[in-house]
Amino acid sequence: MNPIVAKLKGTLIVSCQAYMGEPLRHPETMAQMARACELGGAGAIRCQGLSDIAAIKGRVEVPVIGLWKEGHDGVYITPTLRHARAVVAAGADVVALDATDRPRPDGRTFKETVAALRETEETVIMADCSCIEDIRRGVACGCDIVSTTLSHPGAAIDCGMADGPDIALLRQAAEEFPGFPVICEGRVHTPADAKAAHDAGAWAVVVGTAITHPTSVTSWFVQAVNA
Repeated sequence: MNPIVAKLKGTLIVSCQAYMGEPLRHPETMAQMARACELGGAGAIRCQGLSDIAAIKGRVEVPVIGLWKEGHDGVYITPTLRHARAVVAAGADVVALDATDRPRPDGRTFKETVAALRETEETVIMADCSCIEDIRRGVACGCDIVSTTLSHPGAAIDCGMADGPDIALLRQAAEEFPGFPVICEGRVHTPADAKAAHDAGAWAVVVGTAITHPTSVTSWFVQAVNA
């Protein structure tokens, strides 16, 4: 097992991302956010965009999981081999790829993308999955990590929150691939969510919005007060 993957076991990974038009949309701001999360105990940082990856890599000592989002529909998380190579060049220790079987802009399949990336880069590959078939694809293609990042909102859950993480998918993957690094990502909004994911077999748990997106967190409180 890659030492970086082994190091992630049992950790909390924090996703530091902000998008065009948002007040925190600046690489240096994201780097400061990442460093603050590292001081709080984050075992790794997940971030998107070449500038953010480079800025954060220079600020933290924990592994950096990088991706490059382009577009809003279809495959937009590191959608092509070119994007993946650029993410590695920017300094990411781990490159995250959409692991679905949807068409990709460059015409390659997910399997072809992973194989080509392996030929030219020494990097850890994380498969962002929406369902158990994607997870199986990620494992079969030789990815180092699979995650529930793209699990659809309507998936069955049993964590006690209508918008919580997809514990059912996580548990299914952990049982089908015992010992394989399955990461829980998506809709982890509370410490209880993170604990539930860990107890269900997650290798590590990713938290983003609940830690690094103050606009959303503030809106949750406002809605509760106004209810």
